Amino acid sequence: MKPQKHGSFHQKHSLGQNFIEDEALLSQLAELSLVTAEDCVLEIGPGFGALTKPLAERSKQVVSLEIDRTLIPILNVTLEKYANARVICDDVMRTNLSALVAEAFGADCPSLRVAANLPYYITTDVLTKLMRELPQAKSIAVMIQKEVGDKLLSGPGDDGYGPLAVVCQYRYHVMRALDVPAACFNPPPKVDSSFMVLEKLEQPSVNAGDEEIFTRLVRSAFAMRRKTLLNNLVSGFSLNREQAAACLAAANLSAQARAEELSLEDFAGLAIQLQNIIR
Repeated sequence: MKPQKHGSFHQKHSLGQNFIEDEALLSQLAELSLVTAEDCVLEIGPGFGALTKPLAERSKQVVSLEIDRTLIPILNVTLEKYANARVICDDVMRTNLSALVAEAFGADCPSLRVAANLPYYITTDVLTKLMRELPQAKSIAVMIQKEVGDKLLSGPGDDGYGPLAVVCQYRYHVMRALDVPAACFNPPPKVDSSFMVLEKLEQPSVNAGDEEIFTRLVRSAFAMRRKTLLNNLVSGFSLNREQAAACLAAANLSAQARAEELSLEDFAGLAIQLQNIIR
């Protein structure tokens, strides 16, 4: 399929550019993003600015991060009537998001929310970066591949259950706000999408003690899925086998257990036992 045009603009398949043009759907997505008049919004991947407009109408201020330089003139025209909207041309994966938010919104940002339309091939990397660099964000609303949305909602034993699901469910209330068929995009992608909303919890969903150790545990546990949790603890935390076995026993877990079998509560209990050894 040849790249679609928007004026003189040619869509770049290498950037995963698929745009929604239905205004009613865009308005619905802005509403589902949980944005209010008190919120500052960081938008990632504004495209032509179709979602930026309803976001700007609902929020205090919007800063949109767009990687494609050829879209900037189009965005400037689209958003010229919105004094509270600003566009920055940069790559989200190379941007210090914490510094960007501090510079863009200053101290006058009591409430931060994120909205994103992500290329499917970088979804996990961007979500991980958002959670790490913008822990103050009250919510992350993101359009992603439906299969990835399934993974975010998955639990022990489910296909796709992994570190992203565990960390997201630890910090956020994860909701599938809307399924969006491929036909709603121009050009249509090969798969359907889901508009997911991650609403930040006031407190983590489970008590895991040191959050850094919890996150490290989750990543280490899933690092080599074919290995038992005991072996991954040995390699991930430089423990001997006796120490790793003792941690598992204290957390009431089998030495033969694997990461995909553990619930959030299991990971939290094991993290606390690890902290007793590491410290």
